[in-house]
Amino acid sequence: MASENISASLSQSIAQLKGAGRLLLEVALRPVQGSRFQPTGFPDLGAATYHLPDGTEMLLVESPQSMANRLEAVCWDETQGDLVEPLQGLPYVMVTSNGLALTNSLLESHRLNSPYILESDDKTFFNQLRGELGMMEEGPVNLKVLAKTILKYDTNALLHGVFLAKKELAGGRLRMARALSSFIEAYNVQVVPSGGVKNDRVNPGGDTRAGFGNVPFHRDEYTAEKILAYFNLDVTQLLAYGLGEEAETMLIGLALFKICSLLSAGLRLRTACDLEPTDENIRITRPAGLSLPSLQEISDAMPKLIRSVGAQGLFADPPVTIVKFVKYTKKKESASDGAGVTK
Repeated sequence: MASENISASLSQSIAQLKGAGRLLLEVALRPVQGSRFQPTGFPDLGAATYHLPDGTEMLLVESPQSMANRLEAVCWDETQGDLVEPLQGLPYVMVTSNGLALTNSLLESHRLNSPYILESDDKTFFNQLRGELGMMEEGPVNLKVLAKTILKYDTNALLHGVFLAKKELAGGRLRMARALSSFIEAYNVQVVPSGGVKNDRVNPGGDTRAGFGNVPFHRDEYTAEKILAYFNLDVTQLLAYGLGEEAETMLIGLALFKICSLLSAGLRLRTACDLEPTDENIRITRPAGLSLPSLQEISDAMPKLIRSVGAQGLFADPPVTIVKFVKYTKKKESASDGAGVTK
C-alpha cells in the first residue's frame, strides 16, 4: 500500500486531499528588498492591470503559464543536468543532438508536444506514442488510456497538462487540462514610473538603430498593499484517471513537492521582481483543517513513492526516453490541407 511508504502525517494529509477533491491555498508575498516590483508583461499589452467590482486596482504579477514553468523548474538540477535527488526515477523524455543533451520534456513549455520531440526526423518515440494511442483515431478520447501513457513517459505532464496537437495522433484531439495551477496577483497597486539611459561613452550621438549612441528608456514598476500567490490542485481530476492508489498518492506528493520547493527557494521572477513569503502561515482555504507537510517530509517520501509506482510497471523502462533530434524538415502542404491554413 502507498501509505506504508510515507509518514503517518503525510499519509493523513494525502488521504484528506483525496476525500476533499481539491487543494486551494494562498501565500502572502513581499519584495525581498524595498517595496517595488516588476510584473510580467504581455506583447501589445504590457502589464495586465484590471479592477475588481469594488474598484480595487489589481495587477497580474505572474501568469498561470509562467508559474507552471517555475513549478517544473524546481524538479530539475541544472548543475547535474538531471532530476533533483528526491525525484530520481520519474519518467521524462530527453532530447539529444550529436550525442549531447539538448532539452527535455520537463523544461519544454509544451512538454511532450515540443517540436524537438515530435517534429524530429527521428520518429522512434513518435511511433511509440502513435502505437499506444492509435485506438483513439476514431470515437471519443479515452482519458484513462491517455493518462496511463502520459504517466509512463512524462509523469510531470499529468500535473501541468499537455496538448498533443498532431493530426497523426488521434486527429490532434489528445489533450489534458492542468491539474496543478498557480498565479500571483497584487492588490491596490500604484505605478512607480522610472527610467534610465543606455550610455555610449565613445559616441553618444551614434546610430541608435545599430546599437550605438545614448538611448533613454522608461520603465514602470509597481507597489501594492498586498501580493498573494494562489495554488490550486484538482485532486478529483487526478483520481478520475484511474491510475491506482500508488500512482495517485505519488502524483499528489509530487504536486506538494513542487509547491513547497518553489516557496522554499524563493520567487526571483525577474531582475526587478524578487519575492518571498511573509512571516504569515500558508493559508489553506480547502480542505478545512489540512496541515501542509514540510518540504523535508515530502522529499523523504518521494523516492519511496516513485519506486512503488515503478515496481508496478507503470513507468517506461528505462524511465528516461531518448529522442535524437536530427533535423526538422518542413513538410509540403498538400492540396487537401487547403491553402493558407495555419498548422
